[in-house]
Amino acid sequence: MITNLLRGAAAFCLALTPLALPAPVAAAAVVPVPEVLPLEDAVGKLLVAEEDRTGYTRDSFRHWNTGLDAGDGCNTRNEVLLAEAVQEPAVAAGCKLTGGKWVSYYDNVEVVEAGKLDIDHMVPLAEAWDSGASTWTSARREAYANDQGAAASLVAVTARTNRSKADQDPATWMPPLPDAHCRYIGEWTATKLRWGLTVDQTEAEALKVYAEACETTIVHYNPAP
Repeated sequence: MITNLLRGAAAFCLALTPLALPAPVAAAAVVPVPEVLPLEDAVGKLLVAEEDRTGYTRDSFRHWNTGLDAGDGCNTRNEVLLAEAVQEPAVAAGCKLTGGKWVSYYDNVEVVEAGKLDIDHMVPLAEAWDSGASTWTSARREAYANDQGAAASLVAVTARTNRSKADQDPATWMPPLPDAHCRYIGEWTATKLRWGLTVDQTEAEALKVYAEACETTIVHYNPAP
């Protein structure tokens, strides 16, 4: 403040020289506050609405793009594989992966060849479209399809479980491993909340049933930018 600078004898000296005003301070970026909720409470936050698949095509969601690091030569798929490996693979030119080991949590199967894994969108692209993504910009749909901002959004699993799931929600498909069910419901719910996606009535009822059985499951999510 000018009135704070012009004090006492310094006022005269300051009057003889131009005042160097401080540069404006940039407004601090608004950082989304992480939410941590019991599963039952998290499910209760989901908005119930009818689904509509009109106009959906898989090409509406551009993937896989250059990922988090455009300079590493790896696309989103390979970056997820590297992040989820329990034994790190070797990375050759062009981000070719050899060796390594992964555990598909949907069926508790160990996989030692990256090509035998799919990267599953926790909430499938078609389901996301039905639940609100149809109104998004193409840039936001691309961000969704390549989301590495939350560990639950993309998951490396066996190809057979991913293809069995296809575009189904928990009312009609769950991982074949019963021990994975609570984690799966928690991550499904977290992804829907992160992206502001709705649930249909049948899906909502299924989630409530699982939430009652998974009373110790905690949901962590950050609203997507």
